[in-house]
Amino acid sequence: MQFVESGGGSVQPGGSLRLSCTASGFTLDHNDIGWFRQAPGKEREGVSCINNSNISTYYADSVKGRFIISRDNAKNTVYLQMNNLKPEDTAVYYCRGPRGVCMPPLFGSWGQGTQVTVSS
Repeated sequence: MQFVESGGGSVQPGGSLRLSCTASGFTLDHNDIGWFRQAPGKEREGVSCINNSNISTYYADSVKGRFIISRDNAKNTVYLQMNNLKPEDTAVYYCRGPRGVCMPPLFGSWGQGTQVTVSS
């Protein structure tokens, strides 16, 4: 399974970005998918997850009310709309199937991720 993340960039505090997660060689529609991030010197953490039926979502407390996860199975894509970005959101963002309640999986490979930088 190869996940491909895109949509990152550099924005000022208060700005917005929309990240996209697609899959190479397989379809996402039967999988729960999560967005994870890793800032320099910190452990990878779960940001937001969505279940395969597009009914249930999870958000880390730090992003509640600012980020929105969604999926378009017809396009084989999961999105993360990030609004009101803060400097502490700066990290490399990855997508994969989650472990437990939106926790990063312990095994397997990660994609290249997409860099999000929030600074003035």
